[in-house]
Amino acid sequence: MSQLSDPVAFFEDSGIAQAIRESDTLFPFIESVHVVAICLVVGSILALDLRLLGLASVERPVGRLANAVLPVTWSAFAIAATSGFLLFISNATKYLANGYFDAKIILICAAGLNMIVFHAIGAKDMPQWEKQAQPPLPARLAGALSILLWIAVVACGRWIGFTMQVL
Repeated sequence: MSQLSDPVAFFEDSGIAQAIRESDTLFPFIESVHVVAICLVVGSILALDLRLLGLASVERPVGRLANAVLPVTWSAFAIAATSGFLLFISNATKYLANGYFDAKIILICAAGLNMIVFHAIGAKDMPQWEKQAQPPLPARLAGALSILLWIAVVACGRWIGFTMQVL
């Protein structure tokens, strides 16, 4: 933790972090942007995951659906990450001491790893199966795991707000 203390202190002591902490409106505004962005991230991923499970949009090829929703996903993720970083720096040491925050970051990384593994292994032969109503088992497993991970990310995010000890 001592290796993190200097960068954490740098950000937490910055003028923008102080402004976010001390403003009556800035933190709630940034948090609202963060929540809307997370809704777009999870919603767009859910559309694709449900397709991978064969439960929605089965008439659309997986690749076509992915091309339609992933720009929304990545744009919303960039906004969520930026707003999340701003929220984090407002009380960085308290966030780092919160187990739900730690779990949220780990779960986001796990969701990213799931996506990387799917694209490296499960999606390499997608042209052969993407029009099938029910994709092969590895694709369905990746979709199911993704849904579980993102639900856990959202749950941990909510619990952060209920367990933070802010002065």
